[in-house]
Amino acid sequence: MLNLLVQVKNRWAGKTIVDLFAEEFKGRPYEYYVGAVKCGRIQVDGEMVPVSYIVKSSQKISHFVHRHEPPVMACDVPILQKEPDVLTVCKPASIPVHPCGQYRKNTVVGILQAEHGLAPLFPVHRLDRLVSGLLILARNAAKADIFRQQIEAGLVHKQYIAKVVGAFPEDELIIDANIDYNAREGRSTAEVGGSAKGKAASTKFTRISTNGTQSIVLCEPITGRTHQIRVHLQYSGHPIANDMLYISEQTVDRSVKGLSADRSACISDASLASNFDDKVLNACEENSNGGFSIDPMCTNCPNLAPKGYDADEEGLWLHCIRYSGPEWTYECPYPDWAKLS
Repeated sequence: MLNLLVQVKNRWAGKTIVDLFAEEFKGRPYEYYVGAVKCGRIQVDGEMVPVSYIVKSSQKISHFVHRHEPPVMACDVPILQKEPDVLTVCKPASIPVHPCGQYRKNTVVGILQAEHGLAPLFPVHRLDRLVSGLLILARNAAKADIFRQQIEAGLVHKQYIAKVVGAFPEDELIIDANIDYNAREGRSTAEVGGSAKGKAASTKFTRISTNGTQSIVLCEPITGRTHQIRVHLQYSGHPIANDMLYISEQTVDRSVKGLSADRSACISDASLASNFDDKVLNACEENSNGGFSIDPMCTNCPNLAPKGYDADEEGLWLHCIRYSGPEWTYECPYPDWAKLS
């Protein structure tokens, strides 16, 4: 068992203990966190708390977990440019940028440190695990702060390409639609109008090419919301062609077999919920008896090999190609899928 200890940040204060974990640590389903709190796997200041407990700033939260690190589809992170203060790489799909969820070593930061001795590194921006392309890392805190200030001031221009369904409109298209992220479902929705929920978001799209069935589109996010490009493309009627989470209005069951860019490392929420009470009782009993090699509450045990990561998983057809700011530009080569036949 591993005890992960975190201190409550100011922005977390006021949330329930379960909502905090579901929103900030998305690697496990909501029902897992409910069970972990009830069982005492998640504690506040060393004490068990109810699922409705409201966390306060500076409290210490312990999360006792049985960890499996999921595999990734690539073991190398190609370096594009190495400067005294800046490192740029071409992030492969499937590798998270930094330790999060179940990942610790299989991350861009972890691989660069282990394979190239590059540390410390400060990611300037983030790319979702299944998104590939340009990633900028500052090599010291001072440079990272300069990038942060430029991003917050709106001085950084971001460009991505995507392969989408259908013949995308020839004229430039700007989508202004609020993004509302649902942590329980792990997906966002786009909404417009006076009653729209979520945060304001804007993305500019320009068609690069099309064969009538699919199109390559330049995507320029003006804001930076969760899944913004993906959900704005869905809203336009041209979702990313292999994005099973947004290819239809209904959430795709992540436990089904088939090509999906969002295969989950955990068992499906429905399956977990149906066995919820038995898992909690078994886990509490096992926990009171000491450590174990197979954890009844673990979302991967008893098979040990992480579920949902297999030969059918592929990266999203979404790739970061360019970031530019005051007197600097960094670029990444186009991926093979960007060529339409």
